[in-house]
Amino acid sequence: MHKKDSSHKTAPDDPTTAEGVADAGDLGYSKALKPRHISMIAIGGAIGTGLFLGAGGNLTKAGPALAIAYAVCGVFAFFVVRALGELVVHRPSSGSFVSYAREFLGEQGAYVAGWMYVLNWATTGMADITAIALYVHYWSVFTSVPQWVLAAIALAVVLTVNLVSVKSFGETEFWFAIVKVTAIVVFLLVGIFFLVSRKEVDGHTPGLSLIGDHGGWFPMGVLPVVLITQTVIFAYSAVEMVGVTAGETADPATVVPKAVNSIMWRVGIFYVGSIVMLTLLLPWTAYSADQSPFVTALSRIGVPAAGGIMNLVVLTAAMSSLNSGLYTTGRILRSMAMAGSAPSFTARMSRSHVPYAGILLTSTVALLGVALNAWLPDDAFGIVTNVASLGVISTWCMIMLCHLVFVRRARQGLVRRPAFRLWASPWIELTTIAFLLAVLVMMWFDTDGPGRDTVLLLVPVALALTGGWFAVRGRVHRIAAEREAPPVDPLG
Repeated sequence: MHKKDSSHKTAPDDPTTAEGVADAGDLGYSKALKPRHISMIAIGGAIGTGLFLGAGGNLTKAGPALAIAYAVCGVFAFFVVRALGELVVHRPSSGSFVSYAREFLGEQGAYVAGWMYVLNWATTGMADITAIALYVHYWSVFTSVPQWVLAAIALAVVLTVNLVSVKSFGETEFWFAIVKVTAIVVFLLVGIFFLVSRKEVDGHTPGLSLIGDHGGWFPMGVLPVVLITQTVIFAYSAVEMVGVTAGETADPATVVPKAVNSIMWRVGIFYVGSIVMLTLLLPWTAYSADQSPFVTALSRIGVPAAGGIMNLVVLTAAMSSLNSGLYTTGRILRSMAMAGSAPSFTARMSRSHVPYAGILLTSTVALLGVALNAWLPDDAFGIVTNVASLGVISTWCMIMLCHLVFVRRARQGLVRRPAFRLWASPWIELTTIAFLLAVLVMMWFDTDGPGRDTVLLLVPVALALTGGWFAVRGRVHRIAAEREAPPVDPLG
């Protein structure tokens, strides 16, 4: 069994539920995240480059119906987070869904859930540091600085924030979220002003007529809306992070339900509201994949320095994503290492209760993004986001499967469901899983885009996971047996 770190001596408490289930990977953490941190992390997880940058390209493919795609995917994202929230209240864990997969699906389930999530964030980190360097090059003062240098600096800054303490991570993510939320609120207020005043924007009168006069809500038909679902789901990929933070806050049973419940209306306002506003201010044909749709709209409105301001916001979103990825994978890898399914060194904790080894491992993988960008500059971002989307779908399915087993055990009287729960079980879980699997099917038929290649990636990923499991299963089963063995009476 893994040797415990000295930091375990200061562990606030033993994460054991009334049913006696514990995760050794939860020991040693501080409880430094405050309610305001959790609340803003929940918001920040639902707002990223998928909205600020990716929405432009999606608008060109789907038109105003993109708002419907965001609404539908947002509902399923909420179901996933609500199910995860119930599991968190049942037993808070920094290992989050990996720890729950171990409890309800067994060691193999935890192994698959953990490594698919690490794959998600490691590849997302590769995309993030590449994107950050490109965003910084927007300002002429940095154009002479090599891209790899900017990427390395960004990674060093975020890595330092994560290694110092969980409080420094929480504060940084809090202010990152403030920047993103402020930008959207200001945009919506500016848009409302132009809608009410009927002032023209680039020769167009804002209003519903811009949608009706340019092909309606589905100008390209329904199929393009269906095919972009993959990228829309990727935009929501960090909403489950609120479950990981539960292990480092003093009162998760109170804080997490509030954060989860707030996600739904925030998604409605920030995602759906923003897309609708963009199409009410300008025809959907005015937007492109090469520019943030917010930059396009604000520039046409005449807002001074709109490009520079929104570039700063998009840069913040990418930094926030990288920050979140290092935080979550550090905790997930530690939970896996304590169970034997990840390298043992990733279980190490610093004196400030930070799982620094797992964070450093993810950072090392993220650095490969710079090399990939140099090798395939036109395809790098698309390749890594496609791989990451597989991790998102896998993670969400695992969360719903865990919740299904949890509810079944509750009905058998083996565990108790908390008052905060997902409704209409098992129909909500089964419908969500069916939707996510349908997204994979839809990706296969996306012959004009990267969808089919993304689905084909499941083959090498499955082979790698299978080989890895055979390599670690002996250690996993040995640690599990030691964990479950009754204590030895020293007196005989």
